[in-house]
Formats: sequence, structure tokens, C-alpha cells
Amino acid sequence: MSKTNSIQHTDIDKIKIGVAGGGSWGTALANLLADKGYKIDFWVFEEEVKDQIESSRENKMYLPGVTLSKNLIPSNNLAQVVSKKDMVLIVVPSHVMRNVSSQMTPHISSDTIIVSASKGIENKTHLTMSGILGQTLPQISENTLAVLSGPSFAKEVAQKVPTVVTAASKDSSVADFVQQVFSTPVFRVYTNDDIIGVELGGSVKNVIAIAAGMIDGLGLGLNTRAALITRGLAEIRRLGLALGANPRTFTGSAGIGDLVLTCTGDLSRNHTVGKQIGQGKTLKDILAEMHMVAEGVKTAKSVYNLSKKLGVEMPISHEIYHILYEDMSPKQALQRLMTRNLKQELDEC
Repeated sequence: MSKTNSIQHTDIDKIKIGVAGGGSWGTALANLLADKGYKIDFWVFEEEVKDQIESSRENKMYLPGVTLSKNLIPSNNLAQVVSKKDMVLIVVPSHVMRNVSSQMTPHISSDTIIVSASKGIENKTHLTMSGILGQTLPQISENTLAVLSGPSFAKEVAQKVPTVVTAASKDSSVADFVQQVFSTPVFRVYTNDDIIGVELGGSVKNVIAIAAGMIDGLGLGLNTRAALITRGLAEIRRLGLALGANPRTFTGSAGIGDLVLTCTGDLSRNHTVGKQIGQGKTLKDILAEMHMVAEGVKTAKSVYNLSKKLGVEMPISHEIYHILYEDMSPKQALQRLMTRNLKQELDEC
């Protein structure tokens, strides 16, 4: 395509990049690019966050303790940040993706590469983030769209802990371009052409991570956690196959890699929500105390309804839905899972 052919990733001074989303993950990725030498126009929603970055080079609200590059230029003007850019990275919570990207529409040119690093499935439409962007940014073809996902806590990326992720696009030149733009000696990017598989891996794992947190909150053991991760991956794979994903994707960083991280890492907000539920707190109280979004809570509803619609068997995900939205107890859900009809382990396909 013309964009990737005309601009080389080594032309740091020539590539114009806008990043939309000033949460922890958006800030970490924007700063990664800024540290690499790119001048980053950075849209943040809160005026307070903009002022913090300008005055102290720190996003104290979402990524405290990390000094941000001077190449990171914060703004509350979304149109200005995304206009006339070679690449726009979108890192907003999934439930506001439609609204934010719709506001971008008049300001995005048809040859702008759009990269989504948001993880989730929209409740009403059951669309992944690329599906939403396909509707809200009609001038963008699927060949100029990419997604970035994988096992990557924002705090550790910001601290330059070695990390591996996946960039997926239907156009291999776009995937290669994103790979080269983001890659550093401590942030390794692989490519894939399976957008839906990469997105589902990054979305449904948040639901399974809530279950993993509940296991810890109930004081259960490592056997239980290992079983959950194994069977959780089987559910993600089933849903992916029903939606046309490549099953091999779920053996990679955006599949099993992200699932293991989110189910075992203390930095996972979804794991934290599940753990507190396992300890007896209500979801309402937990969310009232949280400043950042736990995507798995909303995604659980989408996965439940989508799997029902498609006839995909996802017992763990269904029980998490019952716990979150129908007040079932984690102990009762666990008993139901453990006493289901016995069956063969491997799916037919």
C-alpha cells in the first residue's frame, strides 16, 4: 500500500503519529513510541491528566511513578491529535470506542493506518474493536487497519521489562509497518494476519481472568488455576473457530500468552475484581472503588450473549456471567462446573 511503501519505519522524523487514550496502557504505548524518538500527539480525556503531563511529565492518575518523554505532547483536542497523521493508535476502553472513534471520523484520512490496542467486545452488537472501527471509520479499508495485543501489563512496559506482543492486519505490509514502528530492544512484536483471533484472545481472557481471581479469593490451589487456564483456552478457541479465527493464533502471545499473564499476574485488574468477589465483596462495591476499567466485567455479558447466539459451549464464561449479573455465588458456580456431564477432553476441530 502507498503509505507503508512511501514511508520507512526508520524515518522517525517523517512519521506523524497520534495516540488516542490516556489510560495506563495508552500512556505506556505512547511513551514507548516517544522514547524511541517519534513525536507523539497524545489525546487524553481529562484536563487534569494533560496538565500533569505538561507540568511534571507524569500521568499521576493512570501511570504514576513513570517519567514521560518530552516527545509526548498531551492534548484534550481529539481532532487535532488524529488529523493529518500517518498512523493513529487508539487505546480507549471498549465501551467508549464507538463514541470516540465516531468523533474522529471527519478528521481521519483514508490512507491513515489505524491501530487498535483496545480489548473488548461491544455489548449490543457483539463486535470486536475492529468491527466497530469498520462502521465508524468507513473511509478506512480493512487493509489499513491493525490490532496490537499480547501479554503486556502497562506498568511493566513502561518500566522497560522485556515484552512480546502481536500486530495483526489483513495486509502484511501494514502488519510489518506496525511491527517496525513499535519494536524496540525490550518490546518485541510478531505479526499475524488473523485480526479476529488476536482480538478474541485479548478480550475473552479477561473473563477467564476474573474466574482465576475468584479461585485465589476462595483460597483454592494451583491445580484449580491450571485447570481453569486450560479449559478457559478451550472456550476461547471454540468461540474463535465459530467466528473464523485461525486456531493456531490461540497458541501464540495473543492467545495462551495473554491468558496466562492475566490469570496469574497481580497487576491484572480483572484478576483483582475476581479475587475480591471470591473474598465476599459485591461487584457494585468493587467497581465503585476502582479508578480504571476492568474490561472483563462488560465483556462477560458480550461473551455470554454471543456464545448463546452462536451455540458455542463456554461453561466457565457462562458461570462468570451468572456470578456478575445474576448474583450466583462463586462456590455454587464451581460446583456446577465440576459436576457437569463427563466428556472427552479434545474438541473435534
